[in-house]
Amino acid sequence: MTFAALGLIEPLLQTLTSLGYNEPTAVQREAIPAVLKGRDLLAAAQTGTGKTAGFALPLLHLLTLQGPQVTSNAVRALILVPTRELAEQVHQSIQTYGQKLPLRSYAVYGGVSINPQMMKLRKGVDLLVATPGRLLDLYRQNAVKFNLLQVLVLDEADRMLDLGFSKELDEVFAALPRKRQTLLFSATFSEAIRQMAGELLRDPLSVEVTPRNAAAKSVKQWLVTVDKKRKGELFLHLLRSQNWGKGQLLVFVKTRKGVDQLEQDLRAAGISVDAIHGDKPQPTRLRALERFKAGEVQILVATDVAARGLDIHDLPLVVNFDLPIVAEDYVHRIGRTGRAGATGLALSLVCADEVNQLAAIESLTRQTLTRHEEAGFAPDHRVPLTDPSGQVLRKPKKPKAGKLAKTAAAGKAGKVHLGNWFDSDQPKVKTVRRSPGLGGKPSAKR
Repeated sequence: MTFAALGLIEPLLQTLTSLGYNEPTAVQREAIPAVLKGRDLLAAAQTGTGKTAGFALPLLHLLTLQGPQVTSNAVRALILVPTRELAEQVHQSIQTYGQKLPLRSYAVYGGVSINPQMMKLRKGVDLLVATPGRLLDLYRQNAVKFNLLQVLVLDEADRMLDLGFSKELDEVFAALPRKRQTLLFSATFSEAIRQMAGELLRDPLSVEVTPRNAAAKSVKQWLVTVDKKRKGELFLHLLRSQNWGKGQLLVFVKTRKGVDQLEQDLRAAGISVDAIHGDKPQPTRLRALERFKAGEVQILVATDVAARGLDIHDLPLVVNFDLPIVAEDYVHRIGRTGRAGATGLALSLVCADEVNQLAAIESLTRQTLTRHEEAGFAPDHRVPLTDPSGQVLRKPKKPKAGKLAKTAAAGKAGKVHLGNWFDSDQPKVKTVRRSPGLGGKPSAKR
């Protein structure tokens, strides 16, 4: 099937051709015709499968055919997102898709001055991308009006509830016209979101092109067990020994303090790195993202603020320095790689304290992650075994002293278990001879 077969207008088709979009993805094939027909929609698909285009393309089509109708401070289509980064990402996509169309779009979010946003909205916009908190600030100051609103899109609504936006969402919904088209798009749908959908949507079409909460098959996943206090040391060791300098890495850390610490350690090691988290000013966060997307830095360290919606082309590897507290965020994190048909790698550094998070992730994804131990980094506190049902099983037996001595000897001899992951189609356990890394001669401890 082609995009032309979906009935999109010619300017959109020309833009899609110039972008190299040859065939619609599964979610786009299902969603675009339904939106064009005016149906309410509840759509779930794996991250990286084109959800944004699934709602942006038909909205641009419909608003263009209707012609200019925007008046002062008015909005015709509203797209709500959970984070500032996702707001920028969605808005950039809308601008790209609609570059040949006579439509105005804009993105509003907190962390920056509200006055320029109020000025921009005075003439009205066709499509507004917004985070709930800043949208309410603008609404309360009469800077945005909903009397012409036709379509509401909730993108990653489950994450908005996770971030505590429930009251803000209720207030936004109360301000919107009841007669409207409502679309919910997300990679995962919690029961709370399905309840919300039941209250907001009218006879919706349900589109679920992949199993709920499934991780993309294009992403190879595994974990390395390690003591918590040695995670930083192990990460630097792997960075040097696995030839990760050939590509970029996105590294997720649980806390803002942890992000700052890892960024500091990497800079001290002479590695090109940027970091983003909620305490950093919004201009700093946007600049870090742009530098990473442009390939100006090798590593981006982030909290889960970067787990959703960020489209980074050809990102080969995602590292979970810490496992996420919310299991669903694991699916979103690793979805930053292996996008648009490409393959990717996802590695998690797991300590004994994280076994419950690990069990929750494996239960959610219905798979047991393959485990590895890196020579010289076998944990003193063993990570208990788990199974796909979410059960924590017995602790694995600690290797005997003789086996530990052999492992250490193998490390001193310059051998590692995992080989060069960027050069391998899949993560295999193998022993290979490697040359000395950036830190000098290879050793069992680094």
